[in-house]
Amino acid sequence: MRRILVVGGGYAGFYAAWKLEKKLRRDEAEVVVVDPRPYMTYQPFLPEVLSGNVEARHAAISLRRNLRRTTLVAGAVTSIEHGRRVVTIHPVQGAEFELAYDIIVVTAGAVTRTLALPGVAERAIGMKHVEEAVAIRDQLLTAFDRASVLPPGPERERLLTVTFVGGGFAGVEGFAELLSLANGLRKSYPELGPDDLAFHLVEASHRILPEVTDKPAAWVRSTLERRGARVHLGTTLVSAADGHVVLSDGTTFESDLIVWTAGNAATRLIRGHTDLPVTARGLVQVRADLRVGTETEIVPDAWAAGDDAAVPDLASPVPGAFTVPNAQNAVRQGKLLAKNLLRSLRGRKPKNYVHHTLGAVATLGLGRGIFQYKRIVVKGFLAWLMHRGYHVLAVPTWDRKVRVLSVWLAAAFYGRDIVSLASVQRPRDAFVNEADTPELMSKSA
Repeated sequence: MRRILVVGGGYAGFYAAWKLEKKLRRDEAEVVVVDPRPYMTYQPFLPEVLSGNVEARHAAISLRRNLRRTTLVAGAVTSIEHGRRVVTIHPVQGAEFELAYDIIVVTAGAVTRTLALPGVAERAIGMKHVEEAVAIRDQLLTAFDRASVLPPGPERERLLTVTFVGGGFAGVEGFAELLSLANGLRKSYPELGPDDLAFHLVEASHRILPEVTDKPAAWVRSTLERRGARVHLGTTLVSAADGHVVLSDGTTFESDLIVWTAGNAATRLIRGHTDLPVTARGLVQVRADLRVGTETEIVPDAWAAGDDAAVPDLASPVPGAFTVPNAQNAVRQGKLLAKNLLRSLRGRKPKNYVHHTLGAVATLGLGRGIFQYKRIVVKGFLAWLMHRGYHVLAVPTWDRKVRVLSVWLAAAFYGRDIVSLASVQRPRDAFVNEADTPELMSKSA
């Protein structure tokens, strides 16, 4: 049988493999997915993982449970040699090896775009994966515990100062949800006052949320500021060395929690370890039908979709525009890629990807949201309900829908869980510290 190799198990890769295994005949082809993580992250839920409104595991869709007819390889593709129809895989454990294929689907996604700024690599946390969202939440909860026993002063201020860099959807949603959690925590910490909290959102452009128009974006900014946040527009981060934040507008402060959400970048694989055609931006050159190539030249047996692909946006009025790298496009491209690949296998012509946006919706903390579709703008509680309704329908698999709804229902009656499990990141500490070592036993004797 022909082997279809899917590089990456994110949105586009998961949906492509999911649809392929449902539609492929038993003897038509085999599907192989290569990804170092055993799950697909439903990223729109990450802001609510930050605030405890969604359990971390409920934002992770198991590949092995849902791709039952697909071969899963736990590893990362480090090079693609399409001329030989071979990829090199660096497994989670063991030596690198080559894997041959007949058809390749490149859905490697994107990585967090970082800059060579002092302290960022050492101090900042990204927000693309479940483990990052959990770490951010636990760090804030731990900071409240530590600050509550400290007298007012620089050390307490540092613990309770949060900095987000990047004012796009991911940054604003995460910032707003964490701010909502922090304001809610104050009821459980009478030792701390409202002036002890400091939340800073840093954005290089002169507005936040480029996905909506100016007035809704300005309303979101004013909403955040009324809740105690400080939004720095037209400002960049200069340094975060040792938690000492320096901004380009001259502002300086100490911050114990720094979250970096300043955009995406192409993966190393696409930037320099493939013989597939790549654009100047480091994305795979893709036709509107999701085959790799140009309008005049097609690379045989190569397909791509998602954040790592330069897919022409046929719905845009701007000539030469590419689709926006977001969840809406990645999911729909993954589904169409599977259909088009099947059409190609069966001698039919693939269809072009054309998607008209369904609008933009964002959560801004418990009971607050923003939605815009063309000129229609919905704010506040109704927009928040629309956000939850849309995403509980969009998250794949019924078990995840039911689990998320059950957590939301429990929170409506009992509130959010405010327990920090930061210690799970160092699970052996308790065992090592409490173990009866020979030295301790000899002293006690």
